[in-house]
Amino acid sequence: MRILVTGGAGFIGSRYVRGILGGEYPGAENAQVTVLDAFTYAGRPENFGSYRGDPRLRVIRGRVEDPEAADLAVRGQDAVVHFAAESHVDRSIADGAAFVRTNVQGTQTLVEAALRHGVGVFVHVSTDETYGSLATGRADENHPLRPNSPYAASKAAGDLVALACHRTHGLDVRVTRCTNNYGPYQFPEKIVPLFATRLLEGRKVPLYGDGLNIRDWLHVDDHCRGVQLVLERGRAGEIYNIGGGVELTNRALTERLLALFGEGPDRIEYVADRKGHDRRYALDWSKIREELGYRPRWNLADGLAATTRWYARNHDWWQSSRTLSADTVVAS
Repeated sequence: MRILVTGGAGFIGSRYVRGILGGEYPGAENAQVTVLDAFTYAGRPENFGSYRGDPRLRVIRGRVEDPEAADLAVRGQDAVVHFAAESHVDRSIADGAAFVRTNVQGTQTLVEAALRHGVGVFVHVSTDETYGSLATGRADENHPLRPNSPYAASKAAGDLVALACHRTHGLDVRVTRCTNNYGPYQFPEKIVPLFATRLLEGRKVPLYGDGLNIRDWLHVDDHCRGVQLVLERGRAGEIYNIGGGVELTNRALTERLLALFGEGPDRIEYVADRKGHDRRYALDWSKIREELGYRPRWNLADGLAATTRWYARNHDWWQSSRTLSADTVVAS
């Protein structure tokens, strides 16, 4: 099988690539993997780990919205797993146009290439943020899309572009929407790596507003296994929510991180809240559980402990990857 992984040098995409090449997904052990990645601030060759240079891995440097790069990457593929995205809400507030180019135009460019080259399956990876903030209950796959940030709006638009290609042209498109990911190799602008690296340096952690915004936490390993299940056994034209099963306020998550470093609440610095900050995301992911047998394997306590140990042992990776702008923003 030949699989194109867009954004395959980023946090989630590279974990998926390592999973395929490492034989973690039964039946995909012999897959040939092509990565299309722009290698911006969040995508690095080091993220391939020991598989960098593996003969089963082909890497193309290019942007998904570039028709020539997309055509070159898609040609000859059996499946596309589309992770590539601008994904940080704070950056979308500062520059929404970049998110539209990558997340909307890029998706349109890829599905057009997939149609031209007869790709069998196109998995479009999206986010729970497309459903917007929920005061109560959980969003299933039929919940209305009510995105509030430029990032979420661009992802919702990309979802609809991909699904429209299925309904209009018959391309086998399957959409996944996940909750907040964490794990090794995550660029230190999101809350877990940002707070972990600051604590490793003896600094305070900046927490937005009152810290009571609620998120569900999903280890990147579990997310990638869910994506693979959708690729293998999902249904054309369907959406699958992927969750971790642990809802926490940002303050409670921060307290867990502080405890792992032996620190207390005096290390928290409350900062002005983000514009339009969604209060709560919550997914109903019973569909993927019942149809495809998905279950998260990581519990949050073990996952956070393993993740913070990784950052403690990999100073060179996060110190070389961090930029000033990433070090001064806060994630949710």
